[in-house]
Amino acid sequence: MHISEGILPGWLLATGWGLTIAGTAAGLKKIDDREIPLVALLSSVFFVASLIHIPVGITSVHLLTNGLAGMLLGWAAFPAMLVALFLQAVLFQFGGLTVLGVNTFNMAFPGVIAYYLTRKITLKHPSLAGIIGAAVGVFGGALLLSSELWLSGSSFKTTAKLAFLAHIPVAVTEAVIYAFIFNFLKRVLPEVLEVKDG
Repeated sequence: MHISEGILPGWLLATGWGLTIAGTAAGLKKIDDREIPLVALLSSVFFVASLIHIPVGITSVHLLTNGLAGMLLGWAAFPAMLVALFLQAVLFQFGGLTVLGVNTFNMAFPGVIAYYLTRKITLKHPSLAGIIGAAVGVFGGALLLSSELWLSGSSFKTTAKLAFLAHIPVAVTEAVIYAFIFNFLKRVLPEVLEVKDG
């Protein structure tokens, strides 16, 4: 779900960078020293999961894990996603540096929303929280991506629709994975699921 260089107008690129800088600053303020390994781990999970692309028509899809990162990190999902996407852009030319702000916002912001929607139920109802988090993360990111492509001109409107629809199986897959992960964490490491300050 990377937007490539040369597609978006300048005002969208600038907006994406502004929102990402603000989100990253908020995330860095909220990271506790003890959370740094978890932030690094989830950044790595996102990095690896989104390298495996499955072609769907004229686009491709991959696992996002942005909802997972957001649910466990809150605002710290912004710096986690920024680092992972920066490394993907530099090492594999996925996305690019000018669109890094937009791509980071597209992944991190739905994760933060998933955090606020699920943080009070994750420990009590891990499966339900996983389903909600996956849906918000995947469809939130797909909606942002599709909206940005739609705003970029008529030549991208078909791609915008397909990009959103192609992520329905991703959301279902991630819902199953998240439900398993949160049930496992509830049994072995419940403190990770405890509500943190927003």
